[in-house]
Amino acid sequence: MKKIKYPYLTQEVEVYKRENGHTIVLAHKEGILANISTWVNTGLINENDTNNGISHFLEHLMFKGTHKHKAGEFDKILEAKGAIVNAATWKDYTFYYVTLPKGKNCEDLKLAIELHADMMLDPILPEEEIGAPFDINDKTVTDKRERHVVIEEIRMRKDQSWTKVYNACNFNMYTKHPYKRDVIGTPEIISKLTRDDIMNYYQTFYTPANMTTIIVGDFDHKEILEKVEKEFNFKNRQNHPVNINEPDKPVSAQVEETSHIKTSYAMFGWLGPKASDLKQTICLDLVSIIFGDGTSSRLYQNLIEKPVEPVFNMINSEHYQFKDGNNFFIQANFKSDKKDEALNLIKKELNNLLTEKITEEELQKAKKKTKTRFAYAAETVSEIGETIGYYSTVCGDLKLIEEYLSDLETINVQDLENAIKKYLPLENAVISTLIPEDCTK
Repeated sequence: MKKIKYPYLTQEVEVYKRENGHTIVLAHKEGILANISTWVNTGLINENDTNNGISHFLEHLMFKGTHKHKAGEFDKILEAKGAIVNAATWKDYTFYYVTLPKGKNCEDLKLAIELHADMMLDPILPEEEIGAPFDINDKTVTDKRERHVVIEEIRMRKDQSWTKVYNACNFNMYTKHPYKRDVIGTPEIISKLTRDDIMNYYQTFYTPANMTTIIVGDFDHKEILEKVEKEFNFKNRQNHPVNINEPDKPVSAQVEETSHIKTSYAMFGWLGPKASDLKQTICLDLVSIIFGDGTSSRLYQNLIEKPVEPVFNMINSEHYQFKDGNNFFIQANFKSDKKDEALNLIKKELNNLLTEKITEEELQKAKKKTKTRFAYAAETVSEIGETIGYYSTVCGDLKLIEEYLSDLETINVQDLENAIKKYLPLENAVISTLIPEDCTK
């Protein structure tokens, strides 16, 4: 057992590594609520051109029953106890969680652990819930089962302007890494995946060494540890070799699409450090706050607040963390006929990050906001569970959470300038634009 000092919690977090590789994390948080989650080290990162979207499709199907509980029973039992039950798939992980009142003597928490473990270890993926594979061009197929639910979700997202401009930017930031694809997949692939395809994927990646189960709440640790070990009986399930993806090198590109829209969109994207490079990751978090987070940021002040007739309707920056390399984005919505001016203004603001140096006041303000967010992530059992899951899977090291605040304190203005020069040069940017169809005429 390893103990981790999680800032703002009254007790150390306990990490248990079982012989089969399964990790169990127990975190103490006073109150009546408890959170159970299992994070699986798989998502888009383990997909290819023939099964893109299978992680998300499987996430849907995990709720469709086990040999002990038929489809819908899991949710019905837990929601009757006041539980929130859900799951999410992203580039590096898929996770499933339950948040509920722990009940008298933690009886409801124990019940939730039983049901959660059953769902994670024994999904039957029934054909009648999946729906038969079909020709995506056959418009006569009107099946309403899960395959078609996912396909409809994909189609709805593809009509969203921000999704279009993001997907185009993201795709062109990579040459070969799986991150270039869309997590949700394509209708063409989802329509063809068989139950065998999905079950084989499950058996390959839902293995003991690929799972971290996290329990957060106020409970007897010895009792709950024994309960989790008992219910997560993997029997003879084998672990499989981990896929290793070579990170892509930064590329430069500019791509443009048109759509039936009234305003224009742009996204600048860069490849960054691995999430496990904690200091560099924090540096870019701080740069993102100073540059484009909120109404006091440089982008908002210089491009929306101060101009008499602003070109931009909205502009901000984001920093996403991933196992094989983070992404830094600038995203903007602007007047339809002002594309060239908008892009030049963004490039000017990028250059100004170095020529009009970040001040100590800006740095301290960004640090304060970062500390506040970090503290907020320790306020609820669900936030604590998600933070632990992130550090365990994306960063691969929960101990980094001990170092976060001390690393944050050591960062100075020169560190931010070095990070900007290294990760955000214009020649390493991919620029994606989406403009109205009539702007090309």
